[in-house]
Amino acid sequence: MRVLDLFSGIGAFTLGLERAGMRTIAFCESDPFCRAVLRRRWPHVPCWDDVRTLDAHRLGTAGLAVDVICGGFPCEDVSIAGRGAGLDGPRSGLWKEFARLVRELRPEFVLVENVAALLGRGLGRVLGDLAQIGYDAQWHCIPAAAVGAPHLRDRIWIVAYPDGRGWEGFRLAQHGGEQGALWGEPDRRGARRRRARSQVGEPGGARLALGPGTLGQWAHAATTGAGWWAAEPGICRVVDGPAARVDRRRRLVALGGSLVPDIPEIIGTAIMRSQT
Repeated sequence: MRVLDLFSGIGAFTLGLERAGMRTIAFCESDPFCRAVLRRRWPHVPCWDDVRTLDAHRLGTAGLAVDVICGGFPCEDVSIAGRGAGLDGPRSGLWKEFARLVRELRPEFVLVENVAALLGRGLGRVLGDLAQIGYDAQWHCIPAAAVGAPHLRDRIWIVAYPDGRGWEGFRLAQHGGEQGALWGEPDRRGARRRRARSQVGEPGGARLALGPGTLGQWAHAATTGAGWWAAEPGICRVVDGPAARVDRRRRLVALGGSLVPDIPEIIGTAIMRSQT
């Protein structure tokens, strides 16, 4: 499946979807540092720098067809750390460009990521825009801690597809004789198990819980024996001076705005299996 990755950052969405067997055919990212990372990691994938000027005509002229559009549109105006302008803000308001491209390109799937605060600061409008275009949607909040990351980073994940499809792709394959459901009500035993291990609290509402036969099966390969990733590699950076401080700041900003690839990998795998 061919992916258009919007608001690409350093490519974490693409990294997860490529692990699932998809292929990114174009990026769109405005930050010069992030575009440099994308060029280095995906040198043959074109990258546009402004979502406002990207359209179906430009992609068609480049010979690019799209099956999936993914992206985490800017969260600054949605986040509780911001001023609360929501989708009327100058940054988070770029959602309308995301929706416009969905309307123009009519992909098979739309994958959206944002901060969990979107639940109370614009989710209704996002879902309403998708419905107006002709897309049904499912959504859940899944924290990075659910796949073994040593931090919470709670995010909302929205998966949309054309009306009437009746898609039930969020049923994971058989693992160890147990059926694991990614999308659905949390398993309460799994919720308690996760709280005991990660101290992030029991999930509320539609949160994903770890438990036997569920997402924990998928997270196993990406976690350490203790269930947590190492926060930093074992070898420290040795460059010193102003250049190192500038580089470190850019890297931290880029990482802070990124996401954990394991979650789009799980969602992408479910989509790929639904196509067979």
